[in-house]
Amino acid sequence: MRRRMTMLALFLALWVGKCLAQNPMPPAQQEPTAPAKTVGKRLTLQEAEAVALQENPQITVGKLRALQAHEFVREARSALLPTANLSMTGVESRAGSRIAAGYLNNPVVYPRAAVGASVSQLITDFGRTNNLVSSSEFQAKAEDENAIATRQQIVLAVDEAFYNSLESQALLEVAEQTVKARQLLVDQVKALTDAKLKSDLDLSFSNVDLARAKLLQLDSQSNYEASLSTLSAILGFSDRQDFALVEPSPQTVAPTADAAPLIQQALQLRPEVRALQDEVASATKFGKAEHALWWPTVNATGVVGLAPVRAPQIDNWYGAAGININIPVFNGFLFNARAKSADLETRAKQQRLLDLQNNIARDVRNAWLETQKAYQRLSLTQQLREQASLALELAQARYKLGLGSIVEYSQADLQKTEADLQDTDARYQYQVMQIVLGYETGMSP
Repeated sequence: MRRRMTMLALFLALWVGKCLAQNPMPPAQQEPTAPAKTVGKRLTLQEAEAVALQENPQITVGKLRALQAHEFVREARSALLPTANLSMTGVESRAGSRIAAGYLNNPVVYPRAAVGASVSQLITDFGRTNNLVSSSEFQAKAEDENAIATRQQIVLAVDEAFYNSLESQALLEVAEQTVKARQLLVDQVKALTDAKLKSDLDLSFSNVDLARAKLLQLDSQSNYEASLSTLSAILGFSDRQDFALVEPSPQTVAPTADAAPLIQQALQLRPEVRALQDEVASATKFGKAEHALWWPTVNATGVVGLAPVRAPQIDNWYGAAGININIPVFNGFLFNARAKSADLETRAKQQRLLDLQNNIARDVRNAWLETQKAYQRLSLTQQLREQASLALELAQARYKLGLGSIVEYSQADLQKTEADLQDTDARYQYQVMQIVLGYETGMSP
């Protein structure tokens, strides 16, 4: 009898397998597979900086403004060089024609065809043109420093966006691990609840913790997408790029014990300070040039030419040379107003320089304090993570043995997740603060 039942069960098993082979499960009823993650382009921090310096429009704008300022130097210096002109004149007039109104010079108009050249050279204007050239040279230097400042700002923005993306990616991994761990706990508690070994309250608490973890994962995913969008925009891309960010080797160096040397270094190296110092020097030179408007201007002029076709009253060639001295006497107080305006502009830029120096000293001190805090936070968050991990292990063991409640276990799990997030944030924020402090002190590349 037993043998007959065994043969019958074997036959039924073979028949069910054959039916399933002939009628497989429809695709709509099959278990969906998770989509594979796309692997983005590998990107290091140095590569990101190089791409930004090449593609970011602000870098190009800074270079173009510097080139434009150097052309202004050539424009100002042109007043010191001679001016030459070639002239060709052809006149056909009625015999005996005279210009009767509008001029005080010789009104006779003779028919002629002539060609000639004229040369004019500034002899001296008592330093006005030289001061204008010096003013434009200092302004060109200021634009060069502004271009360097723009470069450093772009590098700072790239570094911050890069590390923020790395941090958001690490936080997303923490969130995903939390979801997996809490999903496993829900499955275990549900199995125990179905077996009447745990209450529905335990299952409810574990489901609440799982929902919190999924919300954390959603926020982390959104932050990661936003950080990649920010990084892509800084690198010059119009849409978000999928980058596989390569994490640099961490350099945990303790900050200096005193901020005073850093402030002095910043006041010497920051391109914004050097640019404004050059602007003050430029304004000073321009003020001297405006005060020199009251001095005479001496110019030498020479002309020479031929008139192959001419009236009998005109010689076949002409030539002359002379010196012209122009002495300003009165122009409605125009020069006084221009000189006063230039002096006021110089004083305004001097005050702007003083204000910039004060702000840089404040920013360096604040960045140094934030770096000190971030460095101390590293060890504290590490201790917090270790203690939270230990507390979770103990709470988990107590719960499995029936000595602890689900509330105790849930609270320990939440503390462990928070400690992981705090420790991850502390590690990346210290790297960012080191970069910010280097920028504030003028050590950026």
